[in-house]
Amino acid sequence: MPGKVIPDIFSPSKLGPLELKNRTIKAATYENMAREGLVTQPLIDFHVEHAQGGVAMTTVAYCAVAPDGRTDGNQIVWRDAAEPGLRRLTDAVHDAGAAISAQIGHSGPVNNAQATGTRAIAPSRHFNKQFMRVVGAAGRDDIERIVAAHGDAARMAIETGFDAVEVHLGHNYLASSFLSPKLNRRDDEYGGSLQNRARLALRILDAVRDAAGDRLAIITKLNMDDGVPGGFWLDEACQVAQWIEQTGAVDALEMTAGSSLLNPMYLFKGDSPIAEFAAMMKEPIRTGIKLVGKHVLREYPYYDGYLLEDSLQIRSAVNLPMILLGGVTNRTTMDRAMAEGFQYVAMGRALLREPDLINRIQADSSTRSLCNHNNKCMTTIFTGTRCVLIPEDTAGPTEETEHAAISLVLPTR
Repeated sequence: MPGKVIPDIFSPSKLGPLELKNRTIKAATYENMAREGLVTQPLIDFHVEHAQGGVAMTTVAYCAVAPDGRTDGNQIVWRDAAEPGLRRLTDAVHDAGAAISAQIGHSGPVNNAQATGTRAIAPSRHFNKQFMRVVGAAGRDDIERIVAAHGDAARMAIETGFDAVEVHLGHNYLASSFLSPKLNRRDDEYGGSLQNRARLALRILDAVRDAAGDRLAIITKLNMDDGVPGGFWLDEACQVAQWIEQTGAVDALEMTAGSSLLNPMYLFKGDSPIAEFAAMMKEPIRTGIKLVGKHVLREYPYYDGYLLEDSLQIRSAVNLPMILLGGVTNRTTMDRAMAEGFQYVAMGRALLREPDLINRIQADSSTRSLCNHNNKCMTTIFTGTRCVLIPEDTAGPTEETEHAAISLVLPTR
């Protein structure tokens, strides 16, 4: 038998109906550059810079399907008022030579109701220690509304020029929290067995595909494990990935890990920037972060391709195209991903440090990322995500900054 053909990372590829110029994707890194739920010029400039830097597609994070699906008050919500700005954004990225994807989802229990002015919901009623308040259980009307809202978001994504959507099923946002036996204690058809806990996620994907048809590439970001005892785990993720494949609703899977609600650093690996978080805050929040931060922002060692080994278990369970996320910073890791059967790689922090890294790797395969995984970029999500190693004036604490810090919500990277 002939040997397996290993694609070159810089070869063109077809993702669903979408033609990509290469196999690199700018991962969703929450920008906090929208204001009042609308696109701003800094948000456009951010994604244009990454498009010019060589990625085949850049991902806008995070676009909520409903007002109560946000994690902070500035996030984009799919609604008529947002359409003109979204169209300017997609046109600008296309003019810069890249495709553009929108990450869509509902925050569920990760919603800081104080910051968004809405009601947070979860699979089951529970006391949220981050927000210091009781979060109510989602009712049937909530479930139906949110499923339909994902379909509406897909339709608006098409209307505003997006090439793809990434459906967020990770980090204990709403769909992910339903998957978690730690957070989901329901006794109806959405709780108990894995099949029941996966019902919401599968319905959401069906709604997105029904709305999009073949006009949009559909990616889903799925947790492999929550990083907490009693949470969603890898063996369950393999089964859910197989069910996702059976729906025919998805063009590619991107595997992730960790819980923005319970263990945010489990995804990122590297240093835990507790001192930097504290320095941004006023008292008494500053002292509180110094005292309890190490228990919330636990530290995990970084190494290149740190999600690869677990992702390979998903790779062996499905035939869907897959995107490798986690510690992709150099050509060696990219080539290994291709050799292991992944079709794409997604990059976050390395591109925050060097938006032109893809162009430079293509020109010289020995190029190494300058990102040192200090994770101080996380503290900038409150004022506009950037690499702190690149000098820039920073704003001081604001009321919204403090709301965000209280919740320690750290969206995907």
